[in-house]
Amino acid sequence: MLIDNHGRQINYLRLAVTDKCNLRCFYCMPAEGLNWLAKKELMTDEELLRICSLLVKMGIEKIRITGGEPFIRKEIIKFLTELSKLNGLQQITITTNGVLTAPLVPELKKIGIRTMNLSLDTLDRDRFFSITRRDELHCVLKTMEQLLLHNIDVKLNAVVMDGKNIEDIIPLVKLAKDLPVSVRFIEEMPFNGEGNHYTSLYWDHIRILNFIKDKYPGIQKIPDAPYSTSYNYHIPGFKGNIGIIAAYTRSFCGTCNRIRITPHGILKTCLYDDGVINIKNLMRAGFDDNNLENAVLNAL
Repeated sequence: MLIDNHGRQINYLRLAVTDKCNLRCFYCMPAEGLNWLAKKELMTDEELLRICSLLVKMGIEKIRITGGEPFIRKEIIKFLTELSKLNGLQQITITTNGVLTAPLVPELKKIGIRTMNLSLDTLDRDRFFSITRRDELHCVLKTMEQLLLHNIDVKLNAVVMDGKNIEDIIPLVKLAKDLPVSVRFIEEMPFNGEGNHYTSLYWDHIRILNFIKDKYPGIQKIPDAPYSTSYNYHIPGFKGNIGIIAAYTRSFCGTCNRIRITPHGILKTCLYDDGVINIKNLMRAGFDDNNLENAVLNAL
């Protein structure tokens, strides 16, 4: 097992396979995008598989594939197929915006993907364009349809933004009435994206819950899974559940079980640090697996 110096077991890796994204969500990046990494700065598939294999041997049991948008990366299905063969890896999950994902769902099912997180901030086409600066809502909804058709568990992630999508909270909740989905509302980080577009967080997790309670007073708290970042709820008669992630007002540090690796190989032991070692550079400098393992252990 991987144990850090706070006594926490680290068994979850969030692996970003690209920095690029095909949406331009205002809370995430400016309209013109960012300065993307050159291809040579990204880890190759072989490097990704090598570090994942090493970390699984050290105790990582779950890997979440993120980005950017992971399905922008070329031959991502081939990489996921090889990743799924790692002995000891219990679960691969993916976070996607759903724009490119629908045609790939049958292959993802075949690989063994059982759970996916799908970003969906609104069900309204005009508001979707206002938030993402792209007219792609139909693609995202098609992805959700395909995931459910192939019996892949779906978590819908919606960032709650004052003045942008408050009217979508209840329509998104209603998705869980007839669909076996977990609709999760996330507090916005008000300092992200374009900068300080407002100075304080009005829609915190308490206000979000009370807003839902006004429409569904029978909503019930249900147990949260170990290491859960969401407060979870069920509305009687619904097929799915509701979650609220207090991303801004609550600390998850005490139960944190995860590490992160950025697209250019930076190992982060905390979401808010700047990175502790560059694994890609160590591999390219000729470190063998024993030296890489010691570097990771020292970082933790």
